[in-house]
Parts: sequence; structure tokens; C-alpha cells
Amino acid sequence: MTFIVHDLEQASLFWERIFEAKETYSNSGNSYSLSKEKFYSVNGLWICIMEGETLSEHTYNHIAFQINDCDYDEYLARINNMGLNIRPGRSRIPGEGRSIYFYDYDRHLFELHTGNLADRLDAYSKE
Repeated sequence: MTFIVHDLEQASLFWERIFEAKETYSNSGNSYSLSKEKFYSVNGLWICIMEGETLSEHTYNHIAFQINDCDYDEYLARINNMGLNIRPGRSRIPGEGRSIYFYDYDRHLFELHTGNLADRLDAYSKE
């Protein structure tokens, strides 16, 4: 996944502090790409952040990451500690899991969700 960001260093702090991302590459002036970039690993997922023109507005387009329910409050504290904008979530039914929706500094929306697809479908089938 590639995210276009206004400030590479600020975005680096976001990924490192929220997701405990590990930097695996920084082009440091050797541009093999369109602009300055860094690569991160988040639990084996390759994330690229690249400097450029960011989103002009907030939307509901988002990416969701699954977290354990016992880690919900820890992630919420990380997000609050960085002063990020938290978006109210949608209403949920029992068994569906909990979510935290929040924007990064470049208006990308993220969701941290405590459930999985099987849990959600099971909860929907009981309604």
C-alpha cells in the first residue's frame, strides 16, 4: 500500500507510533521512484509513504486493520496522544466487534477493528 503524504517525517512518526511500523527503506536522495519515500513493515505488510500532494478533503474511503479487543484502549490512547482526529463510528450490533476510525495528518481514514469477517457475518445472521 502506498500513501501520499505532505510531510514524510511526520508521516513516519504516525506509522511508527500508531502501528509500531519498522522502517525498512528510505531513499535518502537516491530516487528510484517519483519522489522521496520510505518503506515500512507492519506485521509483514509492506507500507510505502511517499511525499506528494495529499487529499483535499476527508472521505469515508478507508483501510481497516484488525486488532485484538484487549488492545483497543492502548490503540485509542496512541491515537489521542498524537492528537489525531477521531471520527465517530457507525452503530454496531452485538458480536460485530468494536472500531476506532481516525484520520492521519493527510486525511487518510483508518479503522482499527476488533472483529473479523466471520464474526461479523455470524452477528448479521442472528439479527
